Amino acid sequence: MQYTIRGISDRVDSVAREQAARHHRSLNGVLVDALEKGLGAGTETELFHDMDDLAGTWVEDTGFDEAVEAFDAVDEKLWK
Repeated sequence: MQYTIRGISDRVDSVAREQAARHHRSLNGVLVDALEKGLGAGTETELFHDMDDLAGTWVEDTGFDEAVEAFDAVDEKLWK
């Protein structure tokens, strides 16, 4: 299917071209992907890696555990 889209801003054109160049992809491919994602029509599940550097870094901290212990308490008066 082919479309002609008019009224593309200079900013959108610039960002799309930068992404195409950065990822060594065609401008058409970048724009089709953007449309699919924007419309929620993509077929791939997006994986996020924004917190990967935190994975496996948990450190036991008894001081923290003691500080948040009160959050586990239930005030029965508030739940009646």
